[in-house]
Amino acid sequence: MKGGATELSSRVRFLLRKVDKAVRDYKLIEDGDRIAVAVSGGKDSLVLLHLLVRRRALVPERYEVIALNVRTDYPCGAPRKVLEPIFRREGVPFSFEEISLKEGSKGNPLNCFWCSWNRRKALFLAAHRLGCNKIAFAHHADDAIVTFLLNLFNHGRAEGMSPRVEFFGGLLTLIRPLIYLEEREIARFARVAGLVLELVPCPLAGSTQRDKLKDLVRTLEREFPQLKANLLRASLKSAAEARTPA
Repeated sequence: MKGGATELSSRVRFLLRKVDKAVRDYKLIEDGDRIAVAVSGGKDSLVLLHLLVRRRALVPERYEVIALNVRTDYPCGAPRKVLEPIFRREGVPFSFEEISLKEGSKGNPLNCFWCSWNRRKALFLAAHRLGCNKIAFAHHADDAIVTFLLNLFNHGRAEGMSPRVEFFGGLLTLIRPLIYLEEREIARFARVAGLVLELVPCPLAGSTQRDKLKDLVRTLEREFPQLKANLLRASLKSAAEARTPA
């Protein structure tokens, strides 16, 4: 058990080096922040919550962490009865937000845009209600790369995912502390830390353009080992340029 705890602590510090670099590079977390962490129950969001909680003991800035989970009338993700004990174990306040994706859809079939837009709206409203000035999403390097390619292929724009975005005149800031972490690093840590849950799959899982581009990147990476590093660099550069006044 002691060896397992030591290994876990070592892995936490390894991942936090990349999180800390992102925090420094983009001023993601500052003293006095109250951060709402969007937690779906997937490995990425659970690892983000765990790292931000553990990080507080290792850095000078003082900040609060609150876990937020959005429940919809399309069952997917992790059930509340599974997530609540995890939030209690992490020692953080938490809130479960209930929304309907069927209302207002006018009978149209579920799609990713409608789902993500309503989930994000619910998260922003809850974060503001709970007095948070920042909301943390668990998007990682692979997500940034795929978003960059989606924008390029679909719209002809080389536009990436920004690690920090201010909304409503700075009232709420979206941050992505895992932006330098690869999905495989997160997956390895999640297995060691026991943060891999049995999830109810999304009805659209495996059939989206995002899923197909992830597969394409994995295939091309075998031929071009620096592919992901180069795409992430291009993605972050384009995101910075898009938000720099001309």
